[in-house]
Amino acid sequence: MLGVAAVLINYYATSHIDFYSAYYKAALGFRLLPRNGPTLWLGMAAVQLMFGVGYVFLLNLQSVFAALVVLDIMMPLWGLMIELPVDVRQLVAVFSGLALALNTAVCLAVRLKWFYYSCRYVYLLVRHMYRIYGLQLLLEDTWKRIRFPDVLRVFWLTRVTAQALILVYVVRAVRRESGDATGGATDGGSDAQGYLLSWDVFWDLTSNLIISGCDSTLTVLGMSAVISSVAHYLGLSILAFIGSTEEEDKRLGFVAPVLFFILALQTGLSSLHPDERLVRLSRNMCLLLTAILHFIHGMTDPVLMSLSASHVSSVRRHFPVLLVSLALFVLPVALSYALWHHYALNTWLFAVTAFCVELCLKVVVSLTVYGLFMADGFSNVLWEKLDDYVYYVRSTGNIIEFLFGVIMFGNGAYTMMFESGSKIRACMMCLHAYFNIYLQAKNGWKTFINRRTAVKKINSLPEVRGDQLSDIEDVCAICYQEFATSARITPCHHYFHALCLRKWLYIQDTCPMCHQRVYVEEESRDRAAFSNNNGGYAAPQDADAPPAAEGEEDQLPDDDDPPGDGAVGGAAAAAAGELDNELLEDNDSIEYDEDEWGTQNGGTPIEEDYINDDTDSTED
Repeated sequence: MLGVAAVLINYYATSHIDFYSAYYKAALGFRLLPRNGPTLWLGMAAVQLMFGVGYVFLLNLQSVFAALVVLDIMMPLWGLMIELPVDVRQLVAVFSGLALALNTAVCLAVRLKWFYYSCRYVYLLVRHMYRIYGLQLLLEDTWKRIRFPDVLRVFWLTRVTAQALILVYVVRAVRRESGDATGGATDGGSDAQGYLLSWDVFWDLTSNLIISGCDSTLTVLGMSAVISSVAHYLGLSILAFIGSTEEEDKRLGFVAPVLFFILALQTGLSSLHPDERLVRLSRNMCLLLTAILHFIHGMTDPVLMSLSASHVSSVRRHFPVLLVSLALFVLPVALSYALWHHYALNTWLFAVTAFCVELCLKVVVSLTVYGLFMADGFSNVLWEKLDDYVYYVRSTGNIIEFLFGVIMFGNGAYTMMFESGSKIRACMMCLHAYFNIYLQAKNGWKTFINRRTAVKKINSLPEVRGDQLSDIEDVCAICYQEFATSARITPCHHYFHALCLRKWLYIQDTCPMCHQRVYVEEESRDRAAFSNNNGGYAAPQDADAPPAAEGEEDQLPDDDDPPGDGAVGGAAAAAAGELDNELLEDNDSIEYDEDEWGTQNGGTPIEEDYINDDTDSTED
């Protein structure tokens, strides 16, 4: 890589640079040193010398070959110094590059065996890590090892700092020259003003630095790295303030720079005119700010729900989360007001306003659910309608969010067709349609179907009220509270609150006590005697059914016999009833030994083979 860099510098210098008329032009239009050729030549010679020494050191060349390599790298600069024709200089640069490439090929050929074993070792190591951690963790670990964001961050900050120093120096030099032209300073106050920048000059300098800070893809990556650092520490500060310990909430430092870079590519930020680039960058930052606020709401909402559902009474725990929620409501309103006050309506302003309104609605939904849970915590009786109210509030919020997603898709389609269409924007619209529209609609419909099914099953179960509740003498096995008004009976004759059982049926269609399926075959089925949750009874057999013939209970059905017909079906039903009785007797007291459980299920102890035999085998 050092050799390639040296060759490219030599070729570019011999083709495009005239040392005796070269100068540096700053962003404000002032010409800076060096204006003469020798100064620039000495700088390039120093850079090439560094590349040559590094090349020799890394390949560990002998002294004679080392001198020849350095001489080969410096030769094109000598052609510049003695002012050879452009064709001759380019020819010298090409031969210098070919000689360096030949030397590199010879060095690799001599070390071919070492190179092969090194590549094989790296391959085995990467495969070993891939099998243990997976592709995602492998990429994240490699990303952290090369520290590419830190390199980009240092590059961008160093570049901006150097440009700022140069611009400030130029402004002060111009002020001094203008002061000498008008007769010089008359008092000490004018000298002090020469070292201070007015607001207009400061704004011009800042604008030039921002414009030059995103003038290429590399600088956009550097700015993304800086935004990543700022967003990361902002997220950690908010997590510490609200008292959250979720690891997934620490990904703000990854989400923010990725979104900024995608917006930059989508709008062609680095290829715009400087004035248009500043405007577009400010618009992208507004969109990024709304996205960060949405992510912060995703961080605070679980904490808010946890505090309200667990009935935490400490004001110190509730105040930070409520303060952040209030800020998430006020900031979008203030941002929308400021933008509408200064700009006319367009697709960008419509998108920012839609994101702000959506965030405000999310905050209102979260605070409403928080209030419902807090009201339930202060109540002494079971609020059976609480789950319905929470579902209605969240469903309303999800429907509005889905509608906003559809509207934003239409806004993006209009922008792509009539304003600035690009392949990246089309890809982003496809991703938006899949994740924010299709998946959200699919999950919402699935939740609705599960809830409707659970309500239907609950309504089909028999209900116990009044004096019959005293015969149960037990509590709900889900919430461990007594039955105040009513209870629902499962087919396996266990008792639960209707609300508790409905929440359970959202997850799985089995009884929480004995894990039998919760369904009712016939509404006219005879009910067995009441029992409590400490034990269950199987469904009673039909009294009108004829008794099984002698010896038939020992028969087993053949493969060709239809199940459930004749005496064979009766024997199978009797065997199933006995099995149900055995399973239902005191299900809470069943304990399995770990080895016995593995033996019963035909499993073997789990052995983690992190490295294959072929990975460790290095025998030839």
